[in-house]
Amino acid sequence: MRRLAAGLRALGVRREERVLVLMHDTTDWPVVFLGALYAGVVPVAVNTLLSAADYAFMLEHSRARVGFVSATLLPTLRAALDAARHEVAHVVVARGEDAETGLEEILGRHDPLATAAATGADEPGFWLYSSGSTGRPKGAVHTHANLYWTAELYGKPVLGLREDDVCFSAAKLFFAYGLGNALTFPLSVGASVLLMAERPTPEAVSRRLTGHKPTVFYGAPTGYAALLASPALPGREEVALRLCSSAGEALPREIGERFTRHFGCEIVDGIGSTEMLHIFLSNRPGDVRYGTSGHPVPGYRVELRDERGRVIESAGEIGELFVAGPSSALMYWGDRAKSRDTFQGAWTRTGDKYLRDDEGCYVYSGRSDDMLKVSGQYVSPFEVEATLVQHAAVLEAAVIGVADADGLTRPKACVVLKDPAAASEALSDELKQFVRQRLAPHKYPRIVEFLPELPKTATGKIQRFRLREREAGRA
Repeated sequence: MRRLAAGLRALGVRREERVLVLMHDTTDWPVVFLGALYAGVVPVAVNTLLSAADYAFMLEHSRARVGFVSATLLPTLRAALDAARHEVAHVVVARGEDAETGLEEILGRHDPLATAAATGADEPGFWLYSSGSTGRPKGAVHTHANLYWTAELYGKPVLGLREDDVCFSAAKLFFAYGLGNALTFPLSVGASVLLMAERPTPEAVSRRLTGHKPTVFYGAPTGYAALLASPALPGREEVALRLCSSAGEALPREIGERFTRHFGCEIVDGIGSTEMLHIFLSNRPGDVRYGTSGHPVPGYRVELRDERGRVIESAGEIGELFVAGPSSALMYWGDRAKSRDTFQGAWTRTGDKYLRDDEGCYVYSGRSDDMLKVSGQYVSPFEVEATLVQHAAVLEAAVIGVADADGLTRPKACVVLKDPAAASEALSDELKQFVRQRLAPHKYPRIVEFLPELPKTATGKIQRFRLREREAGRA
């Protein structure tokens, strides 16, 4: 890490300038990220599954001086560099031989930097781009102290990580959730980490769970659903799990209960965001209530607000979730309007709709952009989706609103089946009736469409806006 910091100085990168980190999850990733922080340089961690056009935008937006890239991603970065209206001074390639400078060469050429840059807690430390579940990604600027706060407020006291733990995160390091899971949380207690460069398919995850025996596993709801449905699902006696975590989207109750029945291990479900860096509402080990996001993490304050901005005090009423805590990002780089809309004084507007039940637990109702008004009443897409996945034939579901002949909004369910060959009009009618028997009559989907897959971000979040765009294109 200190050699990397010295290498950045030698390349002429100055304090607070940005470097792009487009790398797979290997031990090179922490070296580059932490080395940049040590030098007072700002690493911009980006996800590895985007297009050249996305990276061209990020290069222009961040004005990165250096690009660190895994060898397998170099062709895509080159295409982005050709398209971008910004010139990168150096490209450093990890784990591959090429004409560009190699990471091993940088590390071998320099003595370790003796002293870290004298950075302050509130200085810009690193950027993370939002996952794009509602549109174009935004560059969230985080401080040096934010990594510390998430470890101190969540990793240690809530998850209770220990030095003898082996941590394995399906969520990658470029994701705010994965950055805590697989870097800062384990480092804060001296635990070990298993990193996986390949995509977290059920088969790849199962091989690590059985081969390396991690004790703590971090995933997202879509990943847990896929694992449970996979022929590669290992048996309880084949793994060493003592704790699992879920975030990214709310975990459906049915998935959590099935996982615990199979493995005898709880999934601690919580909600966080790129803007807050990690989880601020969470269940607790030994006190998991599936179907809820639990209670506020100590050190954070949350409020539910109605459409007029008034704080909702009563249980059962849906409102928009606001959070205040020390790990909030400073702003979205170069976007004053969206920064003002999201970062409101001490409070961060999450864009999530929640309600608080009679026991004080917070229950997810959906993204503000995804909420439906049917017959003058709010309908949570997540509530309908969570009901649909209880059906034995359903693997995944996403619910959007479509206009009927009278211009009124009606729920439509886009469903991925465990067995695609089972799709039929009869099953469509069965699913409608299945939801109608379990939820209020206005909430059941009037239309069911079977799809081979749902559009998602690289972090597994369903992109309902893509489904809405698809629907609009048919109109």
